[in-house]
Amino acid sequence: MKTIGIIGGMSWESSAEYYRIINETVKARLGGYHNAQSLMFTVDFHDIEARQMSGDWEEMGVIMADAAVRLERGGADCVVLATNTMHKLASSIETATKIPFLHIADATARRIQQTTGKIQTIGLLGTRFTMEDEFYAGRLREKFGLKVVVPDQTGREMVHNVIYNELVLGQVKESSRKAFVEIIADMQEQQGAQAVILGCTEIMLLIQQEHSPIPVFDTTRIHAETAVAFAVGNSDTSTEGSGVNHH
Repeated sequence: MKTIGIIGGMSWESSAEYYRIINETVKARLGGYHNAQSLMFTVDFHDIEARQMSGDWEEMGVIMADAAVRLERGGADCVVLATNTMHKLASSIETATKIPFLHIADATARRIQQTTGKIQTIGLLGTRFTMEDEFYAGRLREKFGLKVVVPDQTGREMVHNVIYNELVLGQVKESSRKAFVEIIADMQEQQGAQAVILGCTEIMLLIQQEHSPIPVFDTTRIHAETAVAFAVGNSDTSTEGSGVNHH
């Protein structure tokens, strides 16, 4: 079994979900007393959040690269960045290390392509950085040929604020859940979204499949399962089912 290196702490709640899903998946795959071999380096989200708001991405790139190097030196065989937003800095990590970087958007797009029934138009929810910058949606379009739609500006602001003011602090509010469901329904009805990517690792704390009118792709679960597939020597993650979040 290979050793999974995880950069976490953004936020620690979603990092805990990664750890849980990775170990549950290894146990389900291998049985017995098996769990994952892993290393996790966590950053202090207080510092990261402040730099995100001030736009200091260059310094955050240095922090992410340093975290990845620490994992590589510790014996990790791959790097899993346990946050969608910070994939804006994927190249900083890839440049700093020689071990594979398992990109969350690639893992999600492959899972979408594996599902029955061709999904061409996909809704994307996440922080405003993920919804508005090209590092995520652009990769889905250019590398995988998906049409990506996002909420209108009011919807994007609401989603972003719920993530930062509630979910990263561990607050799950029914009123926010209803608002997210309405936004998903709007993307379906007005923009033709056939499914939706929960493109922030915290959103899975709020939205599960039973809440959504269209299929949900939970990037936290998909990314964690992709890491397990790498670690146990099976790169085909289709064995995990459709990839639509039924959990």
